[in-house]
Amino acid sequence: MINKALRFYTKYLAVWVLAMGVVAYFWPGPFIWAKPGMEWFFGLTMFGIGVVLRIEDFKQIALKPLIVLVGVCGQFLIMPFGAFAIAKLFHLPPEVAVGLILTGCAPGAMTSNVMCYIAKADAAYSVSLTTVATLLCPLLTPGLTFLLAKAQMDVPFLAMFLSVIKMVVLPLLAGFGVRFILKERIEKIIEVFPAISTTFIVFICSLVIALNKDSLLMLTLPIFAAVLVLNLYGTGAGYALGTVWRMTVPRRRTLAIEIGMQNAGLGVVLALKHFGPTAAAPAAVFVFVCIITASILASFWQRS
Repeated sequence: MINKALRFYTKYLAVWVLAMGVVAYFWPGPFIWAKPGMEWFFGLTMFGIGVVLRIEDFKQIALKPLIVLVGVCGQFLIMPFGAFAIAKLFHLPPEVAVGLILTGCAPGAMTSNVMCYIAKADAAYSVSLTTVATLLCPLLTPGLTFLLAKAQMDVPFLAMFLSVIKMVVLPLLAGFGVRFILKERIEKIIEVFPAISTTFIVFICSLVIALNKDSLLMLTLPIFAAVLVLNLYGTGAGYALGTVWRMTVPRRRTLAIEIGMQNAGLGVVLALKHFGPTAAAPAAVFVFVCIITASILASFWQRS
């Protein structure tokens, strides 16, 4: 009964993000008060994901390295350069442009694994792509942000690199360690860990809304339009990439969802830490947009 409730809670991430976003807008105080713990919150998110991943997930990478390489290259080429072009197209202010580019440079979101399962895509392929992209992101996320956004603002590559190590790699390794030590015993409470990740992603998004309350209405329309275009472009380009490589339909769906969805929670935390609340707004909006569009796609594909 408890596991069923936890699965329900995790599945409806989009609902909780929207609901708590409204709460944060009208009552920002408690969220702003908790801002100093932001990096810990994201670290707990990645810890929960690390516990859920299994050795079998990594075997998929070893067995099919080429298709994983194609997907990861697509992830770190399609979205970063797309975000750069869209920021130019929409004439976004420097801080907002950096935030959009940082969002595009983030790895795929773990939520995409759930969406791929619902969409009757290749879930194992999705896990492989997300895992490799997450392990590469300490170098590629700050590196590509520096390359594409340095003309807009000073980008602290080394500081961002160390932040990603602390918030992504170390918590993931801790999660792997817990799973390795407890082995089968962890299965009885495994649903707790995705729920932990869901909780802190919701809180991080709410924190951004609380910090941007005064400027949110002014920023919403241009940011929303740019973010929506980036998400739709990434989703379409992902499916096209799978088609060009003559992948099966389930794997094309996987690439569409995997590339269209970014770990915008990481983008939010890095933007808040290194660039300010305005730069974090595109990443926060992206969380809403990519979950909603992926949910619609997954529901449609589930029937076919």
